[in-house]
Amino acid sequence: MDRKRLFNPLGNDSLLERKIIKGDSTNLFNLNNVKYQWANLLYRTMMGNFWIPEKIDLTQDKNDYENLTDYEKNAYDGILSFLIFLDSIQTNNIPNVSDYVTAPEINLVLSIQTFQEAIHSQSYQYIIESILSKETRNSIYDKWREDKVLFERNKYIAEIYQNFLDNQSDENFAKVIIADYLLEALYFYNGFNFFYLLASRNRMMGTSDVIRLINRDELSHVVLFQQILKEIRNENPKFFDEEIIYEMFKKAVEQEINWTNHIIGNQILGITEETTEAYTKWLANERLKSIGLKAIYEGFEKNPYKHLERFADTEGEGNVKANFFEGTVTSYNMSSSIDGWDEF
Repeated sequence: MDRKRLFNPLGNDSLLERKIIKGDSTNLFNLNNVKYQWANLLYRTMMGNFWIPEKIDLTQDKNDYENLTDYEKNAYDGILSFLIFLDSIQTNNIPNVSDYVTAPEINLVLSIQTFQEAIHSQSYQYIIESILSKETRNSIYDKWREDKVLFERNKYIAEIYQNFLDNQSDENFAKVIIADYLLEALYFYNGFNFFYLLASRNRMMGTSDVIRLINRDELSHVVLFQQILKEIRNENPKFFDEEIIYEMFKKAVEQEINWTNHIIGNQILGITEETTEAYTKWLANERLKSIGLKAIYEGFEKNPYKHLERFADTEGEGNVKANFFEGTVTSYNMSSSIDGWDEF
């Protein structure tokens, strides 16, 4: 992989020559003439999703937290630690991906994702500062170093990113794109469902509202990497090795199940090791199908947490849709002024 030139006056901006990677663009953001129309729509949707965490009142959550069981507090703290790591590494890594993307309209969307990941990190800071005591705040940020299961979980995704920085090969970049898709499409959702489960019992409602907004952003990131992956496969059929995709999916599912059982297990009402396995494998099947690959987990065809969807999405579209563009405008946007969805 060659990093694109920042200043490339001899580049070719014609749509016929434009590619997601390995193109030769001047990097000019001519947004009146784009090849990937879905990127235009996604950009406008993501811009319409702007939100500020401090507008959500967490006063009651501080009282609710004190009344959680020890198991619930441990899960709350541990899942926050995991989410903080995910969004931190994405904030840092997305620009590395963008350095090799040669379609300006895709670079534009990636820049919005970077901004949103930073907002998520700031949201976790707001939650921690509002709800947890000064004595325990730092432990949330350090938990990923101390918890061996969480460390191995974070290490897997982080090493894929770091390996590409150390060796910019096609194979390593392909793994980065797959890892980005897995992180956005699979890694967050058992954790999100924990917060929605608390909300279903009228606990930590403010936290659930923050998570719902983060969840909405992450859905757009799922679509972004779903589309990037599909476009690269279309333009460079041999760029991805399907066996590596399946191998990485299996590893991610294994780690997601192990981590969720480790931090939640059978100790919290509404979540069991059986529902964790069923949900994670069902979700992996959906994510594979959405990029044109076959499902690999037979018998896992239903979402065991469907009853929690109303907490994730105000119109019931669900927090785990395989295809973002099946949703309605208001399901994914605060703003009612977003146009262009009729094109789908």
